[in-house]
Amino acid sequence: MRSVLLAASSLALLTLAACGEPVPEGADHPAPSPEPVQETAPEPAAPAPGGMVSAAHPLAVEAGLAALREGGDAVDAAVAVQTVLGLVEPQSSGIAGGAFLVRYDAATGALTVYDGRETAPADIDESLFLDEDGEELDFVTAWTSGRSTGAPGLIAMLAMAHSDHGRLRWGRNFEAGIALAEDGFEVSERLNALLGRLADISPMTDTEPAASYFYPDGEPVAPGTVLTSPAHAETLRSVAGDWRNFYRGEIAQGIVETVAAEPLPGTLTLEDIAAYEPVRREAVCTPYREYRICSAPPPSSGAVAVGGIMSMLEPFDMSAFGPDTVEGWHLFIEASRLAYADRDLYVGDPAFADVPVGGLLDREYLDSRAALISMDAAIPAIEAGTPPGAPSFAPDTTADSPGTTHFSIVDGQGNAVSMTATVESAFGSNRMTPGGFLLNNQLTDFARWPYEAEGVLAANAPAPGKRPRSSMSPTIVLDADGDFVLATGSPGGNSIVAYTAKTLVAMLDWGLSPEEAAALPNVVARGDVVSIESGFDAELLAGLEALGHEIRGEQGENSGIHIIRRQPDGSLLGGADPRRDGVSETP
Repeated sequence: MRSVLLAASSLALLTLAACGEPVPEGADHPAPSPEPVQETAPEPAAPAPGGMVSAAHPLAVEAGLAALREGGDAVDAAVAVQTVLGLVEPQSSGIAGGAFLVRYDAATGALTVYDGRETAPADIDESLFLDEDGEELDFVTAWTSGRSTGAPGLIAMLAMAHSDHGRLRWGRNFEAGIALAEDGFEVSERLNALLGRLADISPMTDTEPAASYFYPDGEPVAPGTVLTSPAHAETLRSVAGDWRNFYRGEIAQGIVETVAAEPLPGTLTLEDIAAYEPVRREAVCTPYREYRICSAPPPSSGAVAVGGIMSMLEPFDMSAFGPDTVEGWHLFIEASRLAYADRDLYVGDPAFADVPVGGLLDREYLDSRAALISMDAAIPAIEAGTPPGAPSFAPDTTADSPGTTHFSIVDGQGNAVSMTATVESAFGSNRMTPGGFLLNNQLTDFARWPYEAEGVLAANAPAPGKRPRSSMSPTIVLDADGDFVLATGSPGGNSIVAYTAKTLVAMLDWGLSPEEAAALPNVVARGDVVSIESGFDAELLAGLEALGHEIRGEQGENSGIHIIRRQPDGSLLGGADPRRDGVSETP
């Protein structure tokens, strides 16, 4: 127990309740480059029993479990899991993408956020996604263009986290990915189906080397096909030898050349890639009943939006209104609408925009927002509030896309990782490098229309070196003594916020297991329309409509929730989203 350790900060936690303010580059916790990777790491301590990995593909879970069996830290397992996911689930994440990782240290109770969000090239401005006539590019054109790719952050971020916490050699954590790339893996039904849908809208079917890899003979690679990628294996082998090889030399040159290809070539340079720096930040926590809900600060939406939803629900007795009640879902919808409105207006890269994190999580402000919620009717129209310290920003309702993955890990020592990684849209920019991996289209997360008529920029407007706003919300919950309770998160574009908050309400208020929480129908309320997943109870739908909610029902909400929860006896329960191919397993 860490009640003594945490006593000094308990007063602050009752107000903003941060596990720390967001720490921008150059502040008290600067973002040094990851230390050089040592291939002769000290032998880890004897493997401790226990631990769990919950992730979106069984092969990735097995890679993480292998690291835990050898005594690896949760970060070692994260490297192994992500290396495999980028190969077997290329539609969702990859080594040329980005991520946010939250790590809980069982020995000290410390929470650290590793920000691997991509950065924009030096040679752009706010007109990045405007055409020569000053009109906004349509999404497909922007998505598959060279302009959409930012300097990748995932590898540098994992190297930083590994330098801080790794117990196994860096290269050891790549072995499963390398073996699968060389020997092959079976194509899943889901991967095949997504490739089929993509063929109708993307130029990837005619663009090499992706076309030959994913569409042999002009058709999506068939389910059950054993797919190999010698080029990807060689890239992983090079990065396993030294993470910096990703940011220089042949691999980086391949990225630059792929970005520079027509149509709409981008301006990413070797210098942009070499200059990339991950950021080590402190997690930001909000109190919720007897818990502390902790996530990543801006440019992530986790701390502000998920924390905001939960804080606005705290005045209500959510346990009295379960998942089978109109009242329970009505409260969840209204808190979501209010939190999304604030998130959409105020969240951006804190190095470029004065994001009022303290004001957005201020208890008095959130109480004033919660007071807008009536049990008798939906709020007619939602607008952002004015939290303490709020600057003037143009609104931004840019929708980010669900090409993302999430996994949760607990190691044998009790350390935990909650990590969300992405290449942005399905299969990223759809551009594959000679190194056998897809590029991200992360920059489409910027406000594609960046300003109002009077020229006021959005907090999330494009700028050189800037990180786009993210919906990724990797979350760790602690109890009153600072001990680990659960890790959760999801892919799903801007719906991530709602997916993650749903699991928290489901487990902390409604008493559901991790599996039940993940499987619970998804309800996403951003703006004045509520998207509700197919299979939702018809009587509940009618009740919500009677309160004035505009329901867009029968939606295929594509979450990928992966949860680990610690039981009172110390055992672990996992929950894998049934909408994807994931599992939760122990070593």
